[in-house]
Amino acid sequence: MFEPVKIAPSILSADFMNLGRDVALIEEAGAGYVHVDVMDGHFVPNLTMGVPVVKQLKKTTSLPLDVHLMISNPLEQLPWFLDAGADSVTVHAEVLDADGLARAVACIHAAGAKAAVSLKPRTPVGALASVIADVDMVLVMSVEPGFSGQSYIEGSEDKVARVVAMATSVGASPLVQVDGGIGAATAPLVAAAGADVLVCGNAVFAVDDPARALAEVAAAADEARLAALAARKEA
Repeated sequence: MFEPVKIAPSILSADFMNLGRDVALIEEAGAGYVHVDVMDGHFVPNLTMGVPVVKQLKKTTSLPLDVHLMISNPLEQLPWFLDAGADSVTVHAEVLDADGLARAVACIHAAGAKAAVSLKPRTPVGALASVIADVDMVLVMSVEPGFSGQSYIEGSEDKVARVVAMATSVGASPLVQVDGGIGAATAPLVAAAGADVLVCGNAVFAVDDPARALAEVAAAADEARLAALAARKEA
């Protein structure tokens, strides 16, 4: 059955002097999540927000908080973000071995949250093999993580398709999220390949009418996804 693509605006691109206003705006516009990018300056070359921001967001929005940990020590910090109210937490496959990934997923689930694992552009899909059947979501990075406003890496939709194929092969059906350079022009590419959740930063927050932009990205993604599903049925 067709499920509409959900948009997860990244508040890294929001106006931090008016963060409450911007979060309320995307909630009213129909966003599916608030995407919170946490960067530590070690795993990625940037520093962003942390636990206090997640705590404040939890008080101000009913949208699920989708916390993306771009950090080198997720096993140590996971409890902080779970206690702060994260509804979904993503850790990176590049910083944990198979045992570490399993421990992270178990920790997130034990707190009643959704567990996700992310892959950087050069990380092979095989890095998911040990947890693909247990995660609630896989995040495919379509830019190198660290900074907002980057351009989509061509061919990232192929990686989305490989994740979908891997999950299907083991009878799993995690959501597939894509983050990096996603807008009205690129959303159809990843949606047609099987993406369920699209992280949008500047495409939503750096325009005059964020609500309209969010709706346009969602509509373009849904149209492409429906077309792809129809084509598969005919094949």
